[in-house]
Amino acid sequence: MNDPALELLVGILVACLFVSAFFSGAETGLMSLNRYRLKHLRKRNRGARLALKLLDRPDRLLGLLLIGNNAVNILASALGTVIAIRLFGDAGIAIATAVLTVLILVFSEITPKTLGALHPERIAFPAAYVLNALMRVLGPAVWLMSSISNGLLRLVGVDTQRRPEDALSSEELRTIVNESGPMIPPRHKRMLLNILDLEQVTVDDIMVPRQEVYGLDLDDDDSVLLSRLQGSPYSRVAVYREDISNISGVLHLRTLGQFLHPDGGIDREAIQRAADEPYYVPEGTALNLQLLNFQKLRRRFGIVVDEYGSVLGLVTLEDILGEIVGEFTSGLDNESSEIATEADGSYLIDAGASIRDINRTLQWELPIDGPRTLNGLMLEHLQTIPEANVGLRVGNYELEIVQLRGRMISRARARQHTEPD
Repeated sequence: MNDPALELLVGILVACLFVSAFFSGAETGLMSLNRYRLKHLRKRNRGARLALKLLDRPDRLLGLLLIGNNAVNILASALGTVIAIRLFGDAGIAIATAVLTVLILVFSEITPKTLGALHPERIAFPAAYVLNALMRVLGPAVWLMSSISNGLLRLVGVDTQRRPEDALSSEELRTIVNESGPMIPPRHKRMLLNILDLEQVTVDDIMVPRQEVYGLDLDDDDSVLLSRLQGSPYSRVAVYREDISNISGVLHLRTLGQFLHPDGGIDREAIQRAADEPYYVPEGTALNLQLLNFQKLRRRFGIVVDEYGSVLGLVTLEDILGEIVGEFTSGLDNESSEIATEADGSYLIDAGASIRDINRTLQWELPIDGPRTLNGLMLEHLQTIPEANVGLRVGNYELEIVQLRGRMISRARARQHTEPD
């Protein structure tokens, strides 16, 4: 090829293909950007700020990209046709059509768009500088094309001013956390998921039932009261008379010395004066709401009551925080574990244990939409007060009564079967 004019045309054609590739890659890169990561990066990356500015008006951005892309593609087609006719005569039109179709598709469309989809930030951020400059130059043409396009959309009932919301639902946020991979440590991931679960869990699910509430009955003898005061594993205890339903206050044991007489007696009036007013929590209150209530009222201890005002149990701030970060332990000797592993692979479980705690500890899926304790679950399925050593099957789990205490199941043996029932 010794024709200088022809060489110039080929050079311009190649440049058009590269410019077309730039617009194609920039379009895919910008549209593939993660909007939440983009908002995070804009604080320290000017390319991210420029990209976000372009994406704030997608109609104008697309107008600019399509004007530029179509202009260079049309110019490339015209140049290719002229070059082919000069080289091959009338047959050059067909040759130019075939060759340019392959060149534009491979080098100016598929390849740059694939690169933009795989590495959006590396493509979009540098391109944002060029596109913002072009937007100032081609602003009137872009405005005209966008106005015509928006007018046509309004004719068919599309509101061009309405933008899709970037807000995430809790389920979408849960998916993002689950898909975060190694970017978030597993323990932190569990904590985030536990926080999202707070709105689905109520105080009924984590409360200490009234039968297990550790409190002080002011009608007890001094020796009994002193024993319970000195042996309490908790820093706060409920104060009541005769029955746990008659709670009159919540006592912080840091004030223990104020109501002990030198002769070993106990000043019940001093206990009553030192106790805080009880704070009542309606049953069914979601944990996320109760956590805010504890914070707002500066409380750490609540009495859960039903619609008739009867005491169902108690819930503490530590219980809710334990749902997020895991169970707390204290410096006192801990009671024996509610779940013990047997030699045959089964588990010996305190039947008063929460089903949610069992599921979380053993990674099981016992049903949680009914009774909240293993005792309640077994009694619901048996529909009678059983004898010891009675067994039953709940889904994939085999449960066997080991010990009874009155009308309640005290301990049970459980194992999981890999095959469904």
